[in-house]
Amino acid sequence: MIKATFDIARSLLSPVLGGAERLDLRERVVLITGAGAGIGRELARSLYDRGAYLALFDVDAAAVRAAAAELGIRATAVAVDVADREGVRLAIEQVRESFGRIDVVVANAGVVPRPATVRLMDPEEFDRVLSINLTGAFNTIQPALDAVIDAGGHVVVVSSCAAFAPGMGGSPYMVSKAGVEQLGRAIRVELGGTGATAGVVYFGVVETAMTRGTLDEDELGARIGDLLPWPLNQRISAREAAGVITGAIEHRSARAVAPIGWQPYALLRGAVNVVLDHKLVADENVRSLTRRLERRVLADRADAVESVRSGR
Repeated sequence: MIKATFDIARSLLSPVLGGAERLDLRERVVLITGAGAGIGRELARSLYDRGAYLALFDVDAAAVRAAAAELGIRATAVAVDVADREGVRLAIEQVRESFGRIDVVVANAGVVPRPATVRLMDPEEFDRVLSINLTGAFNTIQPALDAVIDAGGHVVVVSSCAAFAPGMGGSPYMVSKAGVEQLGRAIRVELGGTGATAGVVYFGVVETAMTRGTLDEDELGARIGDLLPWPLNQRISAREAAGVITGAIEHRSARAVAPIGWQPYALLRGAVNVVLDHKLVADENVRSLTRRLERRVLADRADAVESVRSGR
């Protein structure tokens, strides 16, 4: 009976834990986007310590060069915008020519929008977020896949628990991360039998400059963050997040979720979201916050128009 229970548990967890041969990162070539700061920069440190060669991509040239210089001769900085499809393709060709291979790709680059409801959102802001978070992930992974397959390597798509959480006030981010999740899952299935693997990493709240600017330093963003109950409001550091990704690469994990409080939600989201969506629609605090958010967006627009008129 105990053995049968263990076998069932192992069969359920094998898609999470991986199951393929462990990936030794020594002398592997790893491409990381969004590597100039936050999770990407910490991940670069973690992988460099394990003996990997790194191609660090970031739109911030100064930041990514500093990150590479901080690490050493096995790290190369590439200043490129992941939304620039041709620019990324050429950069990946350069990496493959320089290193001779690409073993691992981590699509980590991401941005958040200024909080706004769908009704009042600037369409260009919606497009900007998706062009970086979702299309940027495609732009990064697709031209590198042949190299990853040749190397029997691994692809990591960094999604978010926002992919399956309610998206009020920040829908472009949630939409992009839900799309990224499906991109990663599709790639994993398509790589079956090739010797290469792929997985999706989901993070809740990670302590980064992006998080502080969105949830801590913005009044309404902080109020939205307050809607998260314990333990979903627990934070991890960028270094801890990098450790999760490192482990996911080494174990070729299909999925990894952190902080741990999000694990039950991730597994039961089909049922949880039915109840949660109903509750939030009827919640007076959520309604009040939504109206306040819309008033701020309208006030910001009026200020912008007045600035143009007055020549400020």
